[in-house]
Amino acid sequence: MTRAISFLLMALSSAVFARTVVVNPVPSDEILANPGMGWQTFECFADGDKSLAGLPSASAYFRFYWSELEPVEGKIDYAKFDSVLASARKAGQKLMFRVMCAGTDDAEMYSPKWLRDKGCRGFPYRYENGGRQYWVPDMADPLFLDAHLRFIRDLGARYDGHPDLDLLDIGTVGLWAEWHMSGTGVEMPPAEVQRRIIMAWCDAFPRTHKAGQVGSEVTQGLDRRLNLGWRADCLGDMGGFSKNWYHMRDAYPQSVEKFGKDAWKTAPVAFESCWDMRKWASEKWDIRGIFEWALSVHASYINNKSAPIPEGFRGEVERVLRRLGYRLVLKRLAHPREVKRGEDFIVRMEWENAGVAPPYRDYFVALRLTPSSPGYPSVVSVGRPSVKGWMPGPIRTSAPVFVSPDAPAGRYILSLAVVDIKTGEPAVRLAIGGRGEDGWYPLSAITVR
Repeated sequence: MTRAISFLLMALSSAVFARTVVVNPVPSDEILANPGMGWQTFECFADGDKSLAGLPSASAYFRFYWSELEPVEGKIDYAKFDSVLASARKAGQKLMFRVMCAGTDDAEMYSPKWLRDKGCRGFPYRYENGGRQYWVPDMADPLFLDAHLRFIRDLGARYDGHPDLDLLDIGTVGLWAEWHMSGTGVEMPPAEVQRRIIMAWCDAFPRTHKAGQVGSEVTQGLDRRLNLGWRADCLGDMGGFSKNWYHMRDAYPQSVEKFGKDAWKTAPVAFESCWDMRKWASEKWDIRGIFEWALSVHASYINNKSAPIPEGFRGEVERVLRRLGYRLVLKRLAHPREVKRGEDFIVRMEWENAGVAPPYRDYFVALRLTPSSPGYPSVVSVGRPSVKGWMPGPIRTSAPVFVSPDAPAGRYILSLAVVDIKTGEPAVRLAIGGRGEDGWYPLSAITVR
């Protein structure tokens, strides 16, 4: 009796297996350029950045001085901003940006001249006792606040949620908008003014992902309520300013703890190299250790100022790029071998996010049935499994596919892609082989009867 049951179970198991197609895609170690993550270009685009040397990049980082975006009061230079967005799109990238009110370049002023001419209070400063004198507005002055907050509102009204916008780096305050005035002798604006500026950016760009400076104590108190990610400008400093104090030991670990070490779960973490990697190499700093720390705090972006990668360290960059941000691997897919017209069938999937952070945007898993018989269009089914929030590690999900009653019987190719819901086009590259020229991944065959 026991033996008979055993044979029966084996027969049932074989029958079930015969009715199911199981696919285990071949994983790929390709470095992927996906939206919302990766190796950034700096003040240039991927199609013109020779320092990329073949590395893919899906994000371009730009900084703008307020004076260049609004040279005339009330007349923002939208054409300039539109041109940058269009160039990013042409290069296959999205734009991350910051607006600054103080700097140390060749100009005397970085906030608009018309603001000072209206009588706005301000402070003269020299950077680290240098020769040139600059001017920064008093951000507590009502003239500054009225003008700058209106500028922020107008910018947000036009660009919030723009499809080519990647991440807003909340700026305005401090030297280069890095939320400090070190080396100038000028005090920071009062905390309540800083908060008001942060809130203005958040209110103007509610649909855009935002990052605040990790070292700003004012920002640290707001991240949970505003769902802010964070950005740090000096990744890699292991003693370049002082042998007794450096960012990687004495600033960033403490700042991350204060900012909220779980902020990465809902908003991105971004880094800019201190100097650039050539300095790291010349100082013989631990480049792998620097990158490993960035991964340990779940970074999605690294920006090396579009500087050349020092000789001998290309491998370290490629290593970090295979883990930076998210990396979606389809491990297993199962579906019925045969289906009937006019009915749903379920595709079950096992995934792994092999990166260190989740995707932060709603991109959806789509399945496509392409008939072998000519004259009938492919059927695309966009299920509800959005990849947004897929944490590092394994993910199990499933999606229904409906076969139209008038679909011709026969053999179909089942393909998969992660698509933009607005366009229906593939938006995310997967870490598996077999990607077609159209961005879809043909995986198996299914019979419609």
